[in-house]
Amino acid sequence: MQILSPTEVEQKIQAAGGALVLLDVREQWEFDIVHLPDSILIPLAALAQRLDELDPQRTTVVICHHGIRSHTAGLLLERSGFRDVINLAGGLDEWARTVDRNMPVYG
Repeated sequence: MQILSPTEVEQKIQAAGGALVLLDVREQWEFDIVHLPDSILIPLAALAQRLDELDPQRTTVVICHHGIRSHTAGLLLERSGFRDVINLAGGLDEWARTVDRNMPVYG
């Protein structure tokens, strides 16, 4: 699993032109507050049961609040045969502080 900064992930998103899967593993209430456009919500607790909704051949960027749950999710994806997994270091909290300062933050 690659662990990339928000700036590095933003560059990959721009370069990929929509080819990346943006997998948000937070809870619904967190997703309702803020999320990246085009991201898919599958909470970490449900991820193992919903792996069939994802394509293991596509690059998957895993997103959470601070990067901890997404790291756990990334390890699960790798153990499940996903070959190209990226963890968003610092999560959406860091994204809001470095990439999009207009993005809402929450506790």
